[in-house]
Amino acid sequence: MATTFCAGTTSLRAPLRGARHARRTSVVSRSGSSYGTCFRLMTWGESHGRSVGVVIDGVPPRLPVDEEQIQYELDRRRPGQNRLTTPRKESDTCEVLSGVSLDGLALGTPIAVMVRNKDQRSGDYKEMSVAYRPSHADATYDAKYGVRAVAGGGRSSARETIGRVAAGAIAKTLLKEVAGTEIVAWVSSVKDVNVPEGAVDHDKVTVDEIEESMVRCPHEETSEKMVKAIDDIKRQRDSCGGTVTCVVRNCPWGLGSPVFDKLEAELAKAMMSLPATKGFEIGSGFASTLMAGSEHNDEFMTVDDDIEGSKRIRTKTNRSGGIQGGISNGENIVLRIAFKPTSTIAIKQNTVTREGEEVETVFKGRHDPCVVPRAVPMVDSMVAIVLADQLLLNHAQCKVLPQEGPLLHRPDHQMMPRH
Repeated sequence: MATTFCAGTTSLRAPLRGARHARRTSVVSRSGSSYGTCFRLMTWGESHGRSVGVVIDGVPPRLPVDEEQIQYELDRRRPGQNRLTTPRKESDTCEVLSGVSLDGLALGTPIAVMVRNKDQRSGDYKEMSVAYRPSHADATYDAKYGVRAVAGGGRSSARETIGRVAAGAIAKTLLKEVAGTEIVAWVSSVKDVNVPEGAVDHDKVTVDEIEESMVRCPHEETSEKMVKAIDDIKRQRDSCGGTVTCVVRNCPWGLGSPVFDKLEAELAKAMMSLPATKGFEIGSGFASTLMAGSEHNDEFMTVDDDIEGSKRIRTKTNRSGGIQGGISNGENIVLRIAFKPTSTIAIKQNTVTREGEEVETVFKGRHDPCVVPRAVPMVDSMVAIVLADQLLLNHAQCKVLPQEGPLLHRPDHQMMPRH
């Protein structure tokens, strides 16, 4: 029997008639629904199927798993929150099916979380069965697979991110327990409305402050302008995009690896895997192209630590965005992610059918006029998933043998929170 291994999958093809057939092998590529090496997840389900969910493997045993915390994160993501989101009504009630003890501790075995779909209107997608929605995944899924889940877009729907947000809740707990790490994200622009530079304090802004805003913007004056911009575009039956800023505080030193597995490369992949993303920046981003090296470099300094007689290594500025050489340096990790306007709009558009006939139609369905407010929990969840995976990878490689060197024994380098 010929056996082919490819990217974590196995394809078996038995010999048919003679050696010529025995030499043939079938290569199956990765399906694209899983992420991670140590902290691993696979999401499953379609937008209008019976349910969606996630299987999370590699969660350290004895980690507290709070179903209420998972539900809190899912409530931040769910549809129908206010007039600025899709009117689809889903409670998104989670069910933890496995991997957690009766007293709420991770067993070290796979954790499965499921959310049932209840408010499907598959009839809204009749046009999609014969014609492709502009800027959607309809045509590309058809070209790749030759079959697709028409109702709601199937796996291309943002409903897939329910599994990511559930996994992100567990990843946040791990990061908080081990390193005191906090992740906050907020809407920093909608259309041409931007939060003024420096108006949000990266060190102090809280999730509660962000959640007080209908658009998840913690700057009140800008929040009101963003609400108006989305209301205006919604009245025109159109859509708009924006950006989300995410900050990681108290990230341990040493996460990430050189060359291909740089921490910013992993974060970029994770962010660009989210629906509707079109851009990624870290630290100074594209603005760095306008600076000289003397302006951009983050000079090192020492500051007094909260442990008597010790000092911490810091940088005077943070244009690197908390990552240097692909490895975290203990400063805030600062990301910005751009989201395009929602593709499905209630305006007549030109397209083609599966048979290639040019048509003009209006596509039905319930969609956000601006995806950015609901993207916030998706962003901070994916950041948490990346960092949890990198945390476990770092322990696996770098904590097996004793370490030497002055920097490795500094209080600010330790993975465990200081007491």
